Amino acid sequence: MHVQPIPALTDNYIWLLHDGEGSTLVVDPGEAAPVEAALKAQGLRLRAILLTHHHPDHIAGAAALRQQHQVPVYAPMDERIDVATHRVSDGNDVLIESPAARFRTLAVPGHTTSHVAYAGEGLLFCGDTLFSMGCGRLFEGTPGQMLASLDRLTGLPDDTLVCCGHEYTAANGRFAITIEPANAALRARVEQVAALRAMNRPTVPSSMATEKATNPFLRIDSPEVIDWCQQQGASPNDRIAHFAALRAAKDQFK
Repeated sequence: MHVQPIPALTDNYIWLLHDGEGSTLVVDPGEAAPVEAALKAQGLRLRAILLTHHHPDHIAGAAALRQQHQVPVYAPMDERIDVATHRVSDGNDVLIESPAARFRTLAVPGHTTSHVAYAGEGLLFCGDTLFSMGCGRLFEGTPGQMLASLDRLTGLPDDTLVCCGHEYTAANGRFAITIEPANAALRARVEQVAALRAMNRPTVPSSMATEKATNPFLRIDSPEVIDWCQQQGASPNDRIAHFAALRAAKDQFK
């Protein structure tokens, strides 16, 4: 199986997963044209579409792709996603015949209330819930919901590849280093990301192990993050307040 990020719009990634015979599924096609171009260039055949949440930059291309290829569309139970042919909710298994793949659906509210992620085949398609060295903004959910969602994702194996929806890694790293300036793994990751972007290469997927070592939103319980949060006035024993302080600071970070 081969996983591939396809750049789209301003900074989105559409994910392709294909086998050695060319059967392909696509995750969060915010527009159809880059998918069609990739399919044609690589001789791939689209077999299924997976959607994580309702925002247009993740679903706007799905209708055109389905019309062209007559494939199933898996999406959360949200009427704002009207292109869905199969609705999924927490704990559902999505079985794709070709390319042969099984994904467990995980409810991960926070960015939106109906957001889901798909975990399987050593991969995590997490939309706008988890980014490399960051997490999504809270447009509909609460800090407690998002923290619980991120805690759940950290329970996945360390070698899970995190396939997120945007190329935000460099900006996220600049923020993360202000929280944990002494974190050696974080400094190394920031340098790696700078080198990749200088070559116009994607910084994702990253591994869950890398995120646990470098992402402040997954490191709520690390002493340096706790200390930073206390300096912002958060109680030392309130994990949700810590997350809320981090998210508020990131929202204001330039």
